[in-house]
Amino acid sequence: MDRLAFLHETVFAEVERRLDGLIPLLARVVFAATLLVYFWASAATKLGDGLMGIFLPSTGAYAQIFPKQMEAVLYDVSQLGVFHWAVVVAGTWAEFILPLLLVIGLFTRLAALGMIGFVVVQSLTDLYGHGGIAHTETLGAWFDRVPDSVILDQRAFWMLILVTLVIKGAGALSVDRMLSRLVLGAPATA
Repeated sequence: MDRLAFLHETVFAEVERRLDGLIPLLARVVFAATLLVYFWASAATKLGDGLMGIFLPSTGAYAQIFPKQMEAVLYDVSQLGVFHWAVVVAGTWAEFILPLLLVIGLFTRLAALGMIGFVVVQSLTDLYGHGGIAHTETLGAWFDRVPDSVILDQRAFWMLILVTLVIKGAGALSVDRMLSRLVLGAPATA
């Protein structure tokens, strides 16, 4: 039995050593395949008209991010302040920039931390701002037989991908790895 355990440990230690950079690469591929277009489509709904739309968000952007405040001012954006504008513009830009950074593997750990913060705020807004907390199917529950709630189930998988990237970095085939090799002249774990 000891020989079998030794053989198992030896083989899989080598697999882990050789394929360690594959895990973060796969996390980035899965993120690109499942969430990149989701976040970009969401960000696109927040853009205002014309070229200045990146600085002048749509009314819908404010309604998505500040639903209760927008309802209180009868959806008149002019009654909101600079703080609301700054949050909406920053959130919109973050939805475009952070996913792109993750997919190409540039500043991956920081981008993944930013996305974690974004998803936490998004989830809290969905639950409390949009009233999702009142709908048990939206919040969901862990350790039940239903794996498709929007918040606890789906976003747990999102977080697993993002935490993997924070811990492991971008992995193979990333701009982080190329830059690290150029700057440091050595293989990187970025």
